[in-house]
Amino acid sequence: MFFLTPVLVAVVCILIVWIFKNGDGSSKRRKGEPRARAEVRPWVDEDLKDNTDLHQGEEDANDWQESEEDVEHIPFSHTRYPEKEMVKRSQEFYALLSKRRSVRFISNEQVPMEVIDNVIKTAGTAPSGAHTEPWTFVVVKDPDVKHKIREIIEEEEEINYLKRMGRQWVTDLKKLRTNWVKEYLDTAPVLILIFKQVHGVAASGKRKVHYYNEISVSIACGILLAALQITKVYLEKVAFTSSLML
Repeated sequence: MFFLTPVLVAVVCILIVWIFKNGDGSSKRRKGEPRARAEVRPWVDEDLKDNTDLHQGEEDANDWQESEEDVEHIPFSHTRYPEKEMVKRSQEFYALLSKRRSVRFISNEQVPMEVIDNVIKTAGTAPSGAHTEPWTFVVVKDPDVKHKIREIIEEEEEINYLKRMGRQWVTDLKKLRTNWVKEYLDTAPVLILIFKQVHGVAASGKRKVHYYNEISVSIACGILLAALQITKVYLEKVAFTSSLML
């Protein structure tokens, strides 16, 4: 026959009470209290997380713009090309963009500002979360400002190479012979800086959420690169940097 010692009996009793107490607490909720819902947020890659806050606190709820119900839509119009023409156009577009290179030796020859304006407007046609267009393009030509920008970028890039990126990333870059020195930022006659807007301001003065601002700006940057390549100025004359993002 098996006998329990007083100590063992006490331990068993405490364990039973603890189990029932926790089980009762997890299965009951206060009267009228809604059932908790699992928080669901849109998927965002770890490397592309932005600052979109979908759940603002009650204390600043009045600061945010209400959804716009009546928004004028622009009718979609397009030209439908014959199949042979579509193939030809796609081949020509690929042939042009396949010549794009990430160069770091840039000419100081001047670029017409009309060209810069047009490629930026083209980048602004990019899709964005809830059509918020969360980007700002800044054109810099002043030599002193360009040099200050270079100093800021080089300071951050040096930290990237020495601390943030890690040994493997730096090792993978060795074959490309890149480093944190960006002398081309002084040489290029034009710098295009791209800033992301983490939120916007409506006409009423209230803030409005910019969803997926990081990803939206990245898409706009891709279209900007394509526009620059098509205009034949990127490879020689324009320095493009997205290192300074708000």
